[in-house]
Amino acid sequence: MIDINAKLKEIGPYIPEEDDDLLVCRCEEVTKGEIRKAIHSGLFTIEELRRFLRCGMGLCQGQTCGLLTRRLIAKELGTSVHEIDVATSRAPMRPVLMDEASRDHKGE
Repeated sequence: MIDINAKLKEIGPYIPEEDDDLLVCRCEEVTKGEIRKAIHSGLFTIEELRRFLRCGMGLCQGQTCGLLTRRLIAKELGTSVHEIDVATSRAPMRPVLMDEASRDHKGE
């Protein structure tokens, strides 16, 4: 288990970078800067970032931004990307019309 306070001292304070406005997660419109700020506030895993920022929770389910987010975490924590756990896979969610959801599919 990571000692959060020790790790926060080790990585230092959040310092803005020129490209912090770069979109990492297009589905949920999460920027590089938002992810970096979250890491520097103590969120060190993909799952924590998903819950806090929703990156990786959009239509692509992290297929586009998953590796980018892992790389950002690894860079900020000064570790290898291979040491950062991948996100838990979830079944894709799609919008369904209320009419379709309310039907009894046994007879239709």
